[in-house]
Amino acid sequence: MPDGNPLRDLPTDLRTGLPAAGLNLLYVLAAFPVLSETFVSNEIRAMRIAGHRVTPLALAPFDGPCQPQDEAFRDETLMLASQHAAGAVAASARNPAGLARALAFALRQRGIGAAALLLAGARVAQVARRVGATHIHAHFAHVAAATAIVGARLAGLSVSFIGHGYDVYGTPTDLAPKLAAADLAIATCDDMAADFRRQAPGARVAVVRCGIDPNRFRRPAGMVRRNRRLLAIGRLTEQKGYPVLLRALALLPEASRPVVDAVGTGPLLDELRAMALALGVSDSFRLLGARDSDWIAEHGPHYLGFVAPYVICANGDRDTGPMAVKEAMGMELPVVGSALMGVKEMVTPESGRLVTPGDPAALAEALAWLATLHEPERRLMGQHGRAHLLRGFTLAAQVAQLGSAFASCRGR
Repeated sequence: MPDGNPLRDLPTDLRTGLPAAGLNLLYVLAAFPVLSETFVSNEIRAMRIAGHRVTPLALAPFDGPCQPQDEAFRDETLMLASQHAAGAVAASARNPAGLARALAFALRQRGIGAAALLLAGARVAQVARRVGATHIHAHFAHVAAATAIVGARLAGLSVSFIGHGYDVYGTPTDLAPKLAAADLAIATCDDMAADFRRQAPGARVAVVRCGIDPNRFRRPAGMVRRNRRLLAIGRLTEQKGYPVLLRALALLPEASRPVVDAVGTGPLLDELRAMALALGVSDSFRLLGARDSDWIAEHGPHYLGFVAPYVICANGDRDTGPMAVKEAMGMELPVVGSALMGVKEMVTPESGRLVTPGDPAALAEALAWLATLHEPERRLMGQHGRAHLLRGFTLAAQVAQLGSAFASCRGR
């Protein structure tokens, strides 16, 4: 049984990469905790287990759903608006050099009014001083990153941010100035890192892949698969590629067409239902709605394989390192996925197949292959996928790399 410690199997070479003393980190987040952003809460828990102190600070209240295990974060997350404005401004004014750097960035960026950004940053700096933070880190390259940069300059601290997907490709805002102003920018895959360096050649960039806990997402020993279906997980949005999946299913003969269970909700729900009906594949595309991560960990291993038909949206948005693919690999499911961003780094010929994004014919061929694999080959591919996951896509590896990266910023 999993012991709940995502660092239990931390390899020795990664352990030595952790700073000798724990860091005191302030995480700046647009909202927290959020149901579809479990990678943030997983990271915070794992960083704490590794000996670091992490204080979450949200820019705005959020009362939407979250994973059951993340409910505890609601009470401990600090709110930016709760910080005393006058005191924050007065304290920041006592650091002229930091104020000059903060003002220079606030005027260079265009996403937020300079005065509003300076006030928000002053509040972040106030929190950082109160909790004794030694480094400020932001998730997503939008307003959280901008506010973290200003707050760090006012507090005289180092600062970093990580990009994820829509914030880098769908609706990027002042990305080049943020890359130039931060002490470190973190990319979730090699392609994103290359894009960062193209936008800001002088930026300091590191690749840290968001990981999962392989002790939680795994195939129980001796387990016999209970169903003959394929699994897909993701919000019902454009970048998940569900319309391509439906067209691919329609290209296959009805008698040999696999059934795909799709976990998730989103704005395309009605459109996908209508499309499945029009294409005659409603019986092969089951919309299960939202399921929490406990359901995934329990039921996921019983599927024949995982489908990730992701595409690049019209506005450029895309998945860069989808957690669902990593969870599938942890549960030893062979994966059929689009040859896109981080998926290319995850799925190898030994663990699945990659297809051209947006190509229904190529996806149909891969689906037919995945559904008809002989069980010994299916199991071997699943084992290869899990082994690849353990080499570089775990929370243990992520935490070790983040700890070292943050520590390296302190002298900058």
